[in-house]
Amino acid sequence: MSETAQKAPGRTGGAPDANRWKALAFIALAQLMVVLDATIVNIAMPSAQQDLGISDGNRQWIVTAYALAFGGLLLFGGRIADLWGRKRAFVVGLGGFAAASALGGAAANEAMMFGARALQGAFGALLAPAALSLLAVMFTDAKERAKAFGIYGAIAGGGGAVGLILGGFLTEYLDWRWTFFVNIPFAIVAAAGAYFVIREPEGGRNRSPLDVPGVILSTLGLVALVYGFTRAESEGWGDSVTIGMFAASAVLLLAFVIVESKVKAPLLPLRVITERNRGGIYLSLGLAIIAMFGLFLFLTYYLQIVKGYSPVKTGFAFLPMIAGMITGSTQIGTRLMTRVAPRLLMGPGFLVAALGMLLLTRLEIDSSYAAVLMPAMLLLGLGMGTAFMPAMSLATYGIEPRDAGVASAMVNTSQQVGGAIGTALLNTIAASATTSYIKDHMAGAASRPQQQLVQLEGMVHGYTSAIWFAVGILVVAAAIALTLVNAGKPDMGAVAGSGAQDAEDAVPVMVH
Repeated sequence: MSETAQKAPGRTGGAPDANRWKALAFIALAQLMVVLDATIVNIAMPSAQQDLGISDGNRQWIVTAYALAFGGLLLFGGRIADLWGRKRAFVVGLGGFAAASALGGAAANEAMMFGARALQGAFGALLAPAALSLLAVMFTDAKERAKAFGIYGAIAGGGGAVGLILGGFLTEYLDWRWTFFVNIPFAIVAAAGAYFVIREPEGGRNRSPLDVPGVILSTLGLVALVYGFTRAESEGWGDSVTIGMFAASAVLLLAFVIVESKVKAPLLPLRVITERNRGGIYLSLGLAIIAMFGLFLFLTYYLQIVKGYSPVKTGFAFLPMIAGMITGSTQIGTRLMTRVAPRLLMGPGFLVAALGMLLLTRLEIDSSYAAVLMPAMLLLGLGMGTAFMPAMSLATYGIEPRDAGVASAMVNTSQQVGGAIGTALLNTIAASATTSYIKDHMAGAASRPQQQLVQLEGMVHGYTSAIWFAVGILVVAAAIALTLVNAGKPDMGAVAGSGAQDAEDAVPVMVH
């Protein structure tokens, strides 16, 4: 047995928070609302576009305005949570998200809609890291922490698919505006519960002055990166503005790293990301999300356009993935996390998900849901749920309380940037494969029905071409997790994430 690092900061004899499980319910509810919102709006987009007279060229801003604000402000939001206190940041984030959702639901024109989405993203960037860092500082016992993060991981992974079902119901049976209004009761219940139940541990705030240059450079750098990928999807990778955005992002983020290494109180202390376990988790999670987001998009289009499913039926078709996520996260991940090293859950988890993706490369126009789609989604959910759970927990395990918000923000940043990259990259691969297939086969299609068939076949060929890339990305994520994440199973005697301020580079006590 050997200890791999300094002892994690410990709670000196203090009992765990008596309300921690009640607090988890409200934190999970808030996380569900944020994750739901990412997919629920996609289903409502066509109706909202028509009602508000938004052009095809501008409709992407319904998603892009949210992604830019959320992705760009996450590190700032995490630092604010460390400065103000996580509970206050959490409640303010919920209140702002609810108000922005009400504005979006009441939107009378495209400017109001885009503004509401940007506001939702900004408050989401305050709310998401506060939620995760609250879990990190409230659940200090290894076994309890495994359970708490199992529930959180299942919601983080499966919530997107639940959003497809709920979005389908609301759009089909009520009105697209309800995909915004539905956030309000979620936010009110979660904020009220958090206000009365959550007791944040003492001594965990970071009262250092705010690193303003770091805030400006990280926000502009991340916005340029996310916008670069979003624009590449619509305008192409050779577009001058797309290339300019990537170049600007590289310069800004490099300047950010240089500034962070020099200033006394950095926005993102480099110790948070240079610790090999956390670095490996941020990288592998980001890659896994690239694969997942692209898949959500392709399967939604495949089921609705090729198979002719309604929005509600499409949502229900994703149920095996949700079931797999919940099982992988709360049963496999939670039960094994205190018994085996995290990499032995993450690596195999990503490989099982890759196997699910591999099944989807066999997609054809007449593929059977029961024979191809259902087992593929089940494997994908099981693998992702099993891998996400230890990743979410280890990303903040043993972190100094003063860094908990910004470490949590890095988890969300890797997911958000991964989502933007996944949607743009895999969509571009699919579109170019579809175009070349149609070009090669259209000449032989004489009648109108044959031409329509070639177009559908081209579409499916495009999806399967992109899914092959997703398989490769998941295999790389598994390799990174198995190579970089070298922490052992959590020592049952160690307690992490409490109030000590003195350890400069605290990481968990791990047993090999």
